[in-house]
This record gives sequence, C-alpha cells and structure tokens, in this order.
Amino acid sequence: MTRLKKNHEERRTENSSSGGAHSFKISEKTYQKFKKINGKHPLQAETINSHILYKVRTRKSAKTVVFNFALAKEMGLIPENHPQIMTKELEKAFIDTFALVIINEYDEINKIEYPKETIRSNKYMATRYLQLQHPNKKGETSGDGRSIWNGVFKAKGKTWDVSSCGTGATSLSPATHIQGKFFETGDPSISYGCGYAEVDEGLATLFFSEVFQKNKIATERVLGVLKFSDGFAVTVRVHQNLIRPSHMFNHLKQSNYEALKAMVDYYIARQEANGDWSDIPDSESKKYDYFLQKQIEVFAKVAAKFEDDYIFCWLDWDGDNILMDGGIIDYGSVRQFGLYHREYRFDDDDRFSTSIPEQKSKAKYTVQCFAQIIDYLKNHKRRPISHFSNSSWSKEFEKVFMKAKYMNLLTKIGFKRETSEKLLKLKPKLVKSFLSNFSYFEKVKSERGIKKVNDGITCDAIFCMRDILRELPQILLSRGKSIERIEFIEILKSSYATEKDLELTAYRKKKIDSFQSDYWSLLNFVAKNSEEPVEAVLLRVSIRSSVINRYDRVTGDSI
Repeated sequence: MTRLKKNHEERRTENSSSGGAHSFKISEKTYQKFKKINGKHPLQAETINSHILYKVRTRKSAKTVVFNFALAKEMGLIPENHPQIMTKELEKAFIDTFALVIINEYDEINKIEYPKETIRSNKYMATRYLQLQHPNKKGETSGDGRSIWNGVFKAKGKTWDVSSCGTGATSLSPATHIQGKFFETGDPSISYGCGYAEVDEGLATLFFSEVFQKNKIATERVLGVLKFSDGFAVTVRVHQNLIRPSHMFNHLKQSNYEALKAMVDYYIARQEANGDWSDIPDSESKKYDYFLQKQIEVFAKVAAKFEDDYIFCWLDWDGDNILMDGGIIDYGSVRQFGLYHREYRFDDDDRFSTSIPEQKSKAKYTVQCFAQIIDYLKNHKRRPISHFSNSSWSKEFEKVFMKAKYMNLLTKIGFKRETSEKLLKLKPKLVKSFLSNFSYFEKVKSERGIKKVNDGITCDAIFCMRDILRELPQILLSRGKSIERIEFIEILKSSYATEKDLELTAYRKKKIDSFQSDYWSLLNFVAKNSEEPVEAVLLRVSIRSSVINRYDRVTGDSI
C-alpha cells in the first residue's frame, strides 16, 4: 500500500523493490487482468434469489486516492516486480474497472437516459441478505444498499471476490423500505440511502483492515479508493469469499429450501476450490456435518479473539457484520481498544449495539442458526431455532472457545504455540488459574460508572494488561523475584484510573500474589520441561511479549 506517486511521463520506472536498479517495462498486457473483473460472478448462475442485477455506467472525473500495491500483487492482479508507483496506465486500468455507478429503479421510473457509450455491456449484482435495520425481518427486502459486486478474479490457484462501496442507491437499502420509495443516487435528503460513500470511510477501512491483516485477524481488504469531483468516493474491497452468514439466514427465515441449499453448496465449493477446506466428505449428509463443524470452529475462535484483543465488531443475530470465515467487514462501527472496555456500546441512533463480551453469545447464536440450517437441509423440515439451543454443537462451541481463550493468553504471555499446547495439555489447572487471575484485573471497571463517549457509551477499564505482560518478565529477569504489590498496581494502572479505583483491598492483594505465583509456576514448568534455566525462558518470554504487547497501538476510532 502506498500513497500515490505519479509518473505520467516515463514508461520505464526503477524497480526499487527488487533490490537493484532494474527497470520495469510496461506492455499492452501489463494491466489486461483488470478486464477480467467485469460484473460476471458465479453466484449469479449457481444460486437462487440471491441478488438483483443492475445496469452500470461509467462515472466520470475519477482520480485514484490510494492503491494497495501489496494486495494487488498478492492477488496476481499486477506483476510481482511492479514498483510502488502509480503509472498512468495502471491508474487508467483501475479507473476503467471501478469508476462505476448503477442505473437504479429511480432512474428507470423517471426514464432518465444516459449516453449509450457510458453503459457497460454486463450487469452487476447487489446481493440479498438478512439485515437487522430493515422492517422486514426475513431478508426479503435487504442486502447491499450502496454496493455492487464487480465480479471475481482468479489467479495463483485462488478466486477473489471483488466488490465496490459507494456505487449508487439500490432497492435493498433500509431507507427504501422504511420510507417506501426509491431514491435517486446522491439524494442529499438521506445519508446512507443516497448510495454514495466518503473518502475517509475508504481510508479508515484501508488502514484498519491492513492493521488487522498484519495481526492475523481475518478481514476483507481494500484494493483502492477512487475520488470524484463531487467529493464522494468508491472503495474497492476484496476477499477470497465475501459470503456472510446473512446470505444464508434470509433463505432460512423465508423457509426457502432450494435457495438455502444452493447458497450453502456454493459456499462449500468455494472454500474447497480455494484450498481453505480439504477432505470434504463425498456424502451430502456428512458434507453438511463438516460445514457445521467448520462454522463452530470459526465462530468460537473469532468470539474468543474479539474478546481477548478487545475488538468490537457488533456481532448480532442477523449475521450481517461478519463474513462466514469470521472476517471483519463494514469498518464504520468496528473498534479495537487497548483496555478491556467491556461496557462499550456503539450508538447507532435508533439503538445501542452489543458489548464486547456479548459478542460471544451472538456468535453462539449464529452457530445455532447454522445447526438449524444443516438439520433443515438434511431432513427437509425446518424445526424451530429453540430446538437447537442445547444440542451437541453447543458443547463443542464452548470447548473450542475456551481452548482459544487459553491459547490466546499463553501467546500474549510470550510462549510459542508448541509450548502453549504443552502447558494446556499437562498443566490445565494452572493455566485455568492464571486466566482467572488475569481476567480479574482485566475486567475491573472505574467507580465512575457508565458515561457517554463520542460514538456511544462506556465504563472505563482501569488496568492495562498489555503493560504488565510486557514489563513483568523484564523486571523478574533482572531481580529474580516477584515485585511488590504497589509496584504491580503502578505498572497496571491506566490514565482512566482514579485514586479510589486503585485501592489495595485485601482481595486485590490476594489476586496480585496469586497472579505472580501462577506466572512463576508457568515459567518454572516450561524451564523444567525444556531442561534449561528459568532465566532463559524469561528472556525469550520478555522478547516476545515486548513485541506482542507493545506500548503503542492504534485503538478505538483513532484510525
């Protein structure tokens, strides 16, 4: 990713990324792959009642704000040795492919005509999915309100879905059905329903998603952002599978068996083709069991990840704000905090969101819906969702969730995966005890209680667990013994803490002692198991934890 450096005069550029003064030559074929992204998508042929097709036309005055070179190379869209320079040919290919706006229902009703040469030959789809904001709770009217799917791109044995946000007002936006009319694209009387997007939305999504990608958090990513003379923008987003749970839940709520089966089969086939799933059983019944097991693992692990990394994603019952593989989308309300602000709720005007710990129950309910789906597909009878509240999947979810919590914590301490697995297998009670002590400090809230913030409400957390995990091993390495309780609190405390918040009660003293005792026990077990001095283990943990729990971090809405 880079901000743009234009080179309109030169057709030969130095390829600094190759480590030498090699020149990069542009030929007629250099950017031909962009033409493969032309509105066609297998979803259109392989699924039922999944989309609305729109004619699209060229949108003039586009300029490239930012282009993600690394992602384009990963996809195989541009050559590996392409320099981090926006050539005029690359910009033309990018604009030609993505500077689009739909011809919507408002245009057709009012018989608005556009020059024929600006209208593309292929139609582009807006997909249908369940969405909480809609009056209709079955997904009969909801879906992509201001986005289209540009198609797929295949290279390097992978298939990527490509979509654009800000391409015009579709009939699937909440505004259309709340107000009972179609909107003209760009209508200033309605915000989200106008169909356009802002430049800062695209940039925030770009930066935040790349931060998450670097931290191995699944997410859709931004290929680039276009800006137009009216100040609005189009954000181009890609992922290897952009299907959401809500793409299935609408068919489930409508009891549309054929449409549901087609969507589930489509998703399984794509996961297999991309190599994300393997050894899928031949039997249809067992194939669906495999699907359910995978979704249990995905949502249990992602719920634990969000909770442990303090990520607010607004998981809810409709499965709209997350991808099937747990990938994060729609960054308008996504937040990551440095402390466990577990009372934080996003204010969406008409309602408050879920909190971070509530996301687990929402993830679990999502899996419960998958259990209902699989039962429906196998037995051709849709039983009520309550029937699946305590099925075997629930125990499996809890098992996967807790293992993920333990592994996440051991990783944050600074242990490698192999060591963490061994600790969890041989010392489960010790790991459980340390998590209990860790969670106590993590969850302590300010005495000031709930307060308003710019985008919602919260109650401040007062202890920074990253600080103690980063600083403690360094201190123990130099001193060889546990630290005093006062010093422990001094390391932990955040700027949110008041004097009253930091009071050393008898119970808190006990938790400090227990925290350090368990910490030493973990280190001593690893040292004994690996037959090395505890100081050597401490040194490794210190190095790793200083990186994992680094002081500076992009959090909240600061992106």
